[in-house]
Amino acid sequence: MPTNILMPALSPTMEKGNLAKWLKKEGDKVKSGDVIAEIETDKATMEVEAVDEGTLAKIVVPAGTADVPVNQVIAVLAGEGEDVKAASSSAASAPAAKPQAQAAPAAAAPAPAAAPAPQPQTAPAPAQTARPAPTHDGNRVFSSPLARRLAKDAGIDVSRIQGSGPHGRVVARDVEAAQSGKGLKAPGVAPAAAYVPPAGPSDQQVRALFEDGSYDVIPHDGMRRTIAQRLTQSTQTIPHFYLTMDCNIDKLMEAREAINASAPKDKDGKPAYKLSVNDFVIKALALALQKIPNANVSWTEAGMLKHKHSDVGVAVAMPGGLITPIVRKAETKSLSTISNEMKDFAARARARKLKPEEYQGGTTAVSNLGMYGIKDFTAVINPPHATILAVGTGEQRAIVKDGKIEAATIMSVTMSCDHRAVDGALGAELIGAFKGFIENPVMMVV
Repeated sequence: MPTNILMPALSPTMEKGNLAKWLKKEGDKVKSGDVIAEIETDKATMEVEAVDEGTLAKIVVPAGTADVPVNQVIAVLAGEGEDVKAASSSAASAPAAKPQAQAAPAAAAPAPAAAPAPQPQTAPAPAQTARPAPTHDGNRVFSSPLARRLAKDAGIDVSRIQGSGPHGRVVARDVEAAQSGKGLKAPGVAPAAAYVPPAGPSDQQVRALFEDGSYDVIPHDGMRRTIAQRLTQSTQTIPHFYLTMDCNIDKLMEAREAINASAPKDKDGKPAYKLSVNDFVIKALALALQKIPNANVSWTEAGMLKHKHSDVGVAVAMPGGLITPIVRKAETKSLSTISNEMKDFAARARARKLKPEEYQGGTTAVSNLGMYGIKDFTAVINPPHATILAVGTGEQRAIVKDGKIEAATIMSVTMSCDHRAVDGALGAELIGAFKGFIENPVMMVV
């Protein structure tokens, strides 16, 4: 029986993607693991590998098609010995999709309310494509490599997760759901209810507040929609509280200047590294989580996930939004390694070339707006993290030392905590430990 190839979910939050390019053509032989297409998601362009073997009988969704829903049939694969033409004729019809070049134009006047789009009709999938969900009774557990790694990092047995991907595979979004208690079987613990965003004013109601011709409509791209969904979910479901401290970074600035001045140079005179204040912040937060391990956690309905390593996400601004690449095991890395890793992440993030495993997961995050002159602010927690550190600018302020007023370089930081996982006293211990490391940078290298 022919096998339907479905639009994969390449990240936990992905709902649709753009089919940028086919790397195989109709009639080509395909082996398991072959790269067959390139998919553009909200944050990156990624390759899609074949799961089964056979001949690519029919491409249902052409290259350049935008907004293809996850799990929609994009091609049909004929198995070994099957009639390719017969398999091609059995292809499920794909719903009309808009090419990327046909983005919604800017509007100068309120647009009429759009009628609900009809659900696309597809032919029944061949029997071979319907496989049972993974079990742990000695049979193989079908799961993607990314899902297995995320499950391992989260301390979840992948066989306990209900798969929703092609052929019943466990995919990354299933692991994320399991981390919040959804789809994860745990004795005596009911799965968490699905999140339902609160209703807000309609587009028509908002536009009615403004005069015709006084605005342009800029259509949301996938990244902006994902940011909106995740941060709305965070503020609606995570009980935040905030802790602020002032850190004297005079010693840090001296150490940074001395380290950068002594950095070895290549034959072109380029230094091997150039540390930023943010590199020290990442390292200090990673070490603070190791010192206060009860704060290095993620909340799930089934139980607390206590992490062994400090995987620190760092917010990076990019056109149309932001992304948080993760410095894995940051507590084990030197400042120069962290610095070079972040430079690479930032460059590839802005080019949308990060891989999902480079920005998914993590145990905490840093958001630094100091370079914009922001004195202090609060940041929104990015699930599954339980904390995020908001870092302000380092500036000269008057302080009292030994009864005398003197100038010092002070940096204000604010820790946002998930009160379900990190109580007030525990959060205070964590930010206090961070302050200890950031004010005494020599402690980061011993």
